[in-house]
Amino acid sequence: MTNHWRLLYTPPSNGAWNMAVDESILEHIHRGESQPTLRLYAWEPACLSLGHAQSFKDVDMTRLKANGWEVVRRVTGGRAILHTDEITYSVTGNENEEILAGGVLDSYNRLSKALLYGVQSLSLPVEVKEEKHTTASQNLNPVCFEVPSSYEITVNGKKLIGSAQARKKEGVLQHGSLPLRGDLTRICDALVFENESARQAAKDRLLARATTVESVLGVETDWETAAQAFVKGFEAQLGIRFQREEMSQSESERANELVKEKYAHPTWTERI
Repeated sequence: MTNHWRLLYTPPSNGAWNMAVDESILEHIHRGESQPTLRLYAWEPACLSLGHAQSFKDVDMTRLKANGWEVVRRVTGGRAILHTDEITYSVTGNENEEILAGGVLDSYNRLSKALLYGVQSLSLPVEVKEEKHTTASQNLNPVCFEVPSSYEITVNGKKLIGSAQARKKEGVLQHGSLPLRGDLTRICDALVFENESARQAAKDRLLARATTVESVLGVETDWETAAQAFVKGFEAQLGIRFQREEMSQSESERANELVKEKYAHPTWTERI
């Protein structure tokens, strides 16, 4: 059976707007006003996103501002990601949607297969590793790309895509990022460490455990090419037929409200 989904490409935007759009879409789907959606997007300026339950004390605001970066808190779990030089995807739909049904790991596994197919079409020698991880290791580590997760997409043992999912009363939201190029260790310049030696050690660990598309292929892959690969993966693996559309006026208006009320407000960003 073919699943009809909406495909959104939204222009590079700041962190608060990007997170507000995902939540606005989820609310509209819950009310039956929007279809299940795959949204592909980018960030401008670069932005550090914190997991839902991550301490704001992990952020070195002086260094963050010196680099011209922003900070936002996600509704999904996991640890910090510096969003720059990447393609980000979000999947939103009802929990009774066939692809999203069954719980976090079931849906995460299905979506991982689509992501895997997509990045394989970019000639990346990727594989999915079903990792068992402990809560303790996550709590001690502020960096998402250093923490193993279930159905992780890796290249030569290094993490390539970081994803996280939230299941709420309104439905399911999963988003994740594929680093296309650039220095992954930049994130360590936005986080608090005991001393510079600890910061450098974190950078070394990150390079040993994560990678970018350009690092693997030796050539740059542009955003549009990566976006087409993601779409191809979802179509081939999940039987989705996409209709390319724009956000509705109602979705945009609600996103603006969520920026002001939540994502650009310290009561949300700095709440822990």
